[in-house]
Amino acid sequence: MVLVVEDDSIIAEGLKLALTGEGMEVTLASSVAEAFAALESDEPGMKIDFCLLDMTLPDGNGMEICTKVRESSEMPIIFLTAMDDEIHTVLAFDKGADDYISKPFHIKELIARMKRLMKRTKSSANTVCRIGDNNIDITNAKMSRGGEEIPLTAMEYKLLLVFINHAGEILDRDRILNILWDDVGSFVNDNTLTVYIKRLRSKLADDEGRYIETIRGQGYRLNL
Repeated sequence: MVLVVEDDSIIAEGLKLALTGEGMEVTLASSVAEAFAALESDEPGMKIDFCLLDMTLPDGNGMEICTKVRESSEMPIIFLTAMDDEIHTVLAFDKGADDYISKPFHIKELIARMKRLMKRTKSSANTVCRIGDNNIDITNAKMSRGGEEIPLTAMEYKLLLVFINHAGEILDRDRILNILWDDVGSFVNDNTLTVYIKRLRSKLADDEGRYIETIRGQGYRLNL
């Protein structure tokens, strides 16, 4: 079930029509309160497994919903919003969003991104990876070391998955960015990537670059 949180009824109904045409079940919410009610519903057939969130809502904003979802679920979350500045985009990813699409958008592009996320979520099930003393439980999107959970932001986790999926390969910076943003996101820059790699190394206790190795003049390589 896809939860569409959008206070513009015309946009909401248009999204519902397009998504149901793709065989998806859709429920609509026009406020934070309605979204919370849908997420907490125990009605048969009403389990939410995908969220499309607007940023600005009558009683709050989509960030609140994203934070609430991430307390208990790793379901895919995409923001659909007119707020396309870098600050809101990075904040959305740090709160746990999987993607961020600026309005106006093409419905075919949205559906393509949704299907990629669904496929990625399905393919990552029941997978555990070990990097040094770190255990990455991909099923539950958690990392631990010595029995203690190491919290990761959504972007740190996405970057970690890029390295895991290409372990042993040398990835240059452009390729990493292309994989992260599915060849469509352009706001992120080299400095942002550098910051995320530094943060991820710190979370892995890899300050010396033993696991995420810098290959001078070429890029990075994950050593398992």
